[in-house]
Amino acid sequence: MAISYKDSGVDVERGYEAVRLMRKHVQSTYTEGVLGDIGSFGGFFALPGGYKEPVLVSGTDGVGTKLKYAFIADRHDTIGIDAVAMCVNDIVCQGAKPLFFLDYFATGKLSPEVVATVVSGVAEGCRQSGAALIGGETAEMPSFYPDGEYDIAGFAVGIVDKSAVINGKNIAEGDVLIGLKSSGIHSNGYSLVRKLWGEDRATLEKLDAELGAKPIDVLLTPTRIYVNSILALIKKVKVKGIAHITGGGFIENIPRIFPEGIGCEIDTSSYELPAVFKIMVERAGISREQACNTFNMGIGMVVCVDKSDVEKTIAQLESTGESCAVIGKTVKGAGVKLL
Repeated sequence: MAISYKDSGVDVERGYEAVRLMRKHVQSTYTEGVLGDIGSFGGFFALPGGYKEPVLVSGTDGVGTKLKYAFIADRHDTIGIDAVAMCVNDIVCQGAKPLFFLDYFATGKLSPEVVATVVSGVAEGCRQSGAALIGGETAEMPSFYPDGEYDIAGFAVGIVDKSAVINGKNIAEGDVLIGLKSSGIHSNGYSLVRKLWGEDRATLEKLDAELGAKPIDVLLTPTRIYVNSILALIKKVKVKGIAHITGGGFIENIPRIFPEGIGCEIDTSSYELPAVFKIMVERAGISREQACNTFNMGIGMVVCVDKSDVEKTIAQLESTGESCAVIGKTVKGAGVKLL
């Protein structure tokens, strides 16, 4: 007796239906540089003009175990925003404007409706960052993933003039660090988050008086995309360095932008710590330093500017909808000192 591909667990018809359902979301992200349409073997994008020495900047990332909460709650409309945010927030740190994005979605049994919903979130993230979603891959892998679960990752490419690349080489002692508030936990530290909040759906969807919200709503809040605010800022202010606060928190990410011989002091009392971080630090029984090496602690992006540009920087960021605060300064030395 013949055994078909469908008999082995892969139904190509579901794949065709998924493509049909996601097409409108993909097309909603198209920009002037997009050439062709979804369905080609490769995505095509024409580089924009206006650059003297154009440099391409790329970044790739996933969402991590935050996905577990999407599975538990059966909510799939925002997780794609996280996938985009983790990539475009990285490349904008170098001053790069995102051009296009590709995604990879893998699951055991393909649900066209679920993948289309996830891609709708990817498309939303692309629209927020100005990137075109020009391609991707949907993989059906029977018995490889548990029923109802999937993984998603992404890849972004941006462009910047070579002379305008932000690399931190001019950061010096006495420069000021300004933190842009996060929308929540973003997409890092969820292996610990799940230990602290658990995975019981009924508990997660019950109002938590201390948190002031349903935990699941807070835990699935998508990562804030800072692209437009940062691109607008660097047109107005000479930004010396930018750090995306992801895995490793303040401790690992901020020093990545410093030249040798420069460290920083962070005043942890300079902004109001969001309730979710207060609760997690207490539940975990960890020190503030350990927490700042795991979570973003309410700050999703840090920009470094000369002290003479602080007021102008804050005014510009606030004009684009960011909430920010002076959180520290650079000093001679290395690493991060928490005050």
